[in-house]
Amino acid sequence: MWMYLLALVVLYYVVRWFRELERVPDRGSKYVYITGCDSGFGNLLARHLHKCGFCVVAACFTEKGEEELKKSCSSRMSTVHLDVRKQESIEKAAAFIKELVGQKGGENT
Repeated sequence: MWMYLLALVVLYYVVRWFRELERVPDRGSKYVYITGCDSGFGNLLARHLHKCGFCVVAACFTEKGEEELKKSCSSRMSTVHLDVRKQESIEKAAAFIKELVGQKGGENT
């Protein structure tokens, strides 16, 4: 009986250790682009990935959404205004990302 309990405890810690392994090496140099970051799932995902160490480019529809993200995060969080209904807005967002990421965006790592 005690052996089963001990085995379960050991298994629990092995699984926990495995789940906490870093799966993405060098997170600080990886960029993640997320749209819809004003509120909801996009906002939560942007904050979570920023907390995990990624550089996040968050596209927001409103200036209020951009300001709130900038206030609550470090310099690894960049925000850009994006209205997907306007081609000009999409082109500005793409140019901003290309300028920010530079040649790192073409690497396959």
